[in-house]
Amino acid sequence: MIPITQKPEPGDFESKVRSKGSSFLRNVPQPKVWDNREYWRESLEDLYTSYNQICAYSAQWIPRIEGTPTVDHFIPKSAKPELAYEWNNFRLSCQKMNSRKWTFQDVLDPFKIQNGWFILDFPSLLIKVSPDLEDPVKSQVKNTIKRLKLNDDDSCVKHRQDWLTQYCKGKFKFEFLKETAPFIAYEQIIRTMVVFSCSQFLNMK
Repeated sequence: MIPITQKPEPGDFESKVRSKGSSFLRNVPQPKVWDNREYWRESLEDLYTSYNQICAYSAQWIPRIEGTPTVDHFIPKSAKPELAYEWNNFRLSCQKMNSRKWTFQDVLDPFKIQNGWFILDFPSLLIKVSPDLEDPVKSQVKNTIKRLKLNDDDSCVKHRQDWLTQYCKGKFKFEFLKETAPFIAYEQIIRTMVVFSCSQFLNMK
């Protein structure tokens, strides 16, 4: 994960999402079900564009179809239904990360984390906690990695390997890596330029 700058609310968000949601919540303040009241989905395209198509939790590009972009409620609807239709509570997330986060509240907010809290180990490409951190932040980073299964699922690690392998083979330029896998790009600048080169990475694969 990398820090994400919160983007302004779209001009038509009030009419598309909040007003409809507020009307529903006035009648049903504590919804048990949200069927046919998922007005937040009306903001998905704005969210997808505003946050450059990058998942807030994996820090990688979400393809429109295969990646299935979703609206994640950072504070779950079940905990605070009054935030269900608020732009500032939305995070762009791929479906896999959204389902893993679910209604748990032990994942760090991408709007509030700082660069360097999560580090990428080379050549394993496992995400680790910065050794410079102290509790409680250290434990929060560790819990986030565990909750989102950023290292437990082989597909997550292999996806990072695919991005870096293609870059190191010269299949695309660094600017493209920065746009589509910004966490890997940031770590590649900070760490591989100093201690680990692309040639070393490819030779160890």
